[in-house]
Amino acid sequence: MNKTDAFFVTLKLYIKFIFMLTQMLENILVAQIEKEAYSSNLYLAMASWAENNGFEGTAQWLYLQAEEEHIHMLKFITYINERGGKAVIPALKQPPIDYIDIHDLFDQVYKHERLISKSINEIVGVCMEEKDYSTSNWIQWFVNEQIEEEKSVKLILDKLKLIGLHSLYLFDKDIVLMRNTASKA
Repeated sequence: MNKTDAFFVTLKLYIKFIFMLTQMLENILVAQIEKEAYSSNLYLAMASWAENNGFEGTAQWLYLQAEEEHIHMLKFITYINERGGKAVIPALKQPPIDYIDIHDLFDQVYKHERLISKSINEIVGVCMEEKDYSTSNWIQWFVNEQIEEEKSVKLILDKLKLIGLHSLYLFDKDIVLMRNTASKA
């Protein structure tokens, strides 16, 4: 290796060292990988329940949600590795597979999204404690995403409350359109 190559290798290691995650931040980000992966599996299980109970539109909405959560997980993995950490791919517990009805299913979706919002906010808190403003800036995308997720599910719950147990056929046909409209807004 010549002196120029050695210089650039040293510089690269130095830059990586300067921008490395603290252990506390790495740990909480790795924990979020598991939460995002579980979210994806949860929505897949819910989609399967919806399909088996005649809610094709709801199943499609949930499949899209599962895919989105998978992408979130990949973002965490990439970010941790790029910042000099070590992303760990966790084993996952099996999500619930049965729900009382469509109302119960979306109540569970809402509770889960609130849990994820709380987790993201905890990451923001650790960023502030650790004075890691780069990660704080990066995580803001997820803060905004969670605001949208909770709003979207709350709108679904409000619609379900309005229709009760009637007109679920129309609700199921419209749910994918609601997701597409919300993502364009």
